[in-house]
Amino acid sequence: MSDQRLPRAGEPALLHRERLWPSPATWLLPALAAAFAGVALLPVDRVAALVAALAAAAVAAALLVRASTVVEVSREHGLRAGRALLPASAIAGAEAARGPRARALRGPELDARTHLVLRGWVDPVVLVALDDPDDPTPAWLVSTREPERLAAALHTITGR
Repeated sequence: MSDQRLPRAGEPALLHRERLWPSPATWLLPALAAAFAGVALLPVDRVAALVAALAAAAVAAALLVRASTVVEVSREHGLRAGRALLPASAIAGAEAARGPRARALRGPELDARTHLVLRGWVDPVVLVALDDPDDPTPAWLVSTREPERLAAALHTITGR
């Protein structure tokens, strides 16, 4: 799901923005956590079971929201993936990948020094090659639901 919005005053112009929300099936986890907590305390006290179920659901939902990383590209700041920021001057290129190619980049072809911003519920990725001789990290591998669009935005800010 893309999280497109207009920039606010003082905010850099965004070329790409998305929030990597968990898949719909993953949202069953808060209900499952509530059920387990409620059943565990039901023999003790019904009110405690209800409170525990609500608390477990709230904590599980909060964790899923926190895990939903924002990926954005702006001319001013470059690539932001989660809390990490990569300036445009450090980007050498970007490769969009889906299906078998994405699996290969996440698995057998993965360089252990690569910075990973991956979410298990998002299959496509973009491999961002770095052009910084002082950085031991050769690339970033970023989950995205729109790999071609993210790669195009990165090509726009780098001119490569």
